[in-house]
Amino acid sequence: MLMSMTGFGKAVAEAGTKKITVEVKSLNSKQMDLSVRIPTSLRGKELDVRAYVSRELERGKADVVISCETLPGAEADVSVSLNTEALAAYKAQVQQLSAQLGIPEPQDWYSVLMRFPDVMRSDAAAEVGPAEEEGLNIAVREACEALMAHRRAEGLKLETFFTARIEAIRDLLAGIEPYENERVPRIRARIEEGLAKIPVAEYDKGRLEQEMIFYIEKLDVNEEKQRLAQHLNYFMETMALPNPGQGKKLGFIAQEMGREINTLGSKSNHAEMQKIVVRMKDALEQIKEQVLNVM
Repeated sequence: MLMSMTGFGKAVAEAGTKKITVEVKSLNSKQMDLSVRIPTSLRGKELDVRAYVSRELERGKADVVISCETLPGAEADVSVSLNTEALAAYKAQVQQLSAQLGIPEPQDWYSVLMRFPDVMRSDAAAEVGPAEEEGLNIAVREACEALMAHRRAEGLKLETFFTARIEAIRDLLAGIEPYENERVPRIRARIEEGLAKIPVAEYDKGRLEQEMIFYIEKLDVNEEKQRLAQHLNYFMETMALPNPGQGKKLGFIAQEMGREINTLGSKSNHAEMQKIVVRMKDALEQIKEQVLNVM
């Protein structure tokens, strides 16, 4: 069973007078790369959130966005006021910058000043209460579960994608045999024709036969075909393992497949065989691109 590193999950939980919303998005990455945006009122739980999400997601570039809103009718519980000292300091700095750079001052001071951080003061408790903590935990857990469900669905699509490409390479590999069998007579005829064109060509026919056998053996691709077939089977077996986490292993197998296909191309010495090799490379390149998304 494959699982993709790409996914999205969202969950909402109500906790006392608060509504906590958690969104988790993940993309492919070699390691766990986690970014968390969390409100100041919940900042004390950031490390717990990071630990839980990292443990559940395992790999990927993940972004966690948490928002906390006051439910309607509960606004009166919190006293909010403007931070006039900060607003005055920001205005003075903007005026000083305007004079130094020779640029006009803002026409709408309110819209400019209200964008600066810490211009609002709240009497909300700095500590996270039990209700808020429980709501946060529920929302984070449900968002991660939704993301993992998305990952499993994407993993099924990847399985279908890989199976189609592996079978395509297998069919192309079988298509090499007819051209491979006709190579030897063609190579022999070309060498003999070349010798016949030389006006005075004296050579030992026995030695020529030995050299021709040696040359033809160098072009033999049976070992490469067998190894490539084994890699194709190994890829399918690895993909079918019950536990996720095969991404890196599948990437290594794809690299080995690439080596055998490249050797087939260098040994082919036949136009039709080389065309087949190019089609194999195209299918393999598609596999390599998508393997990066596998857990």
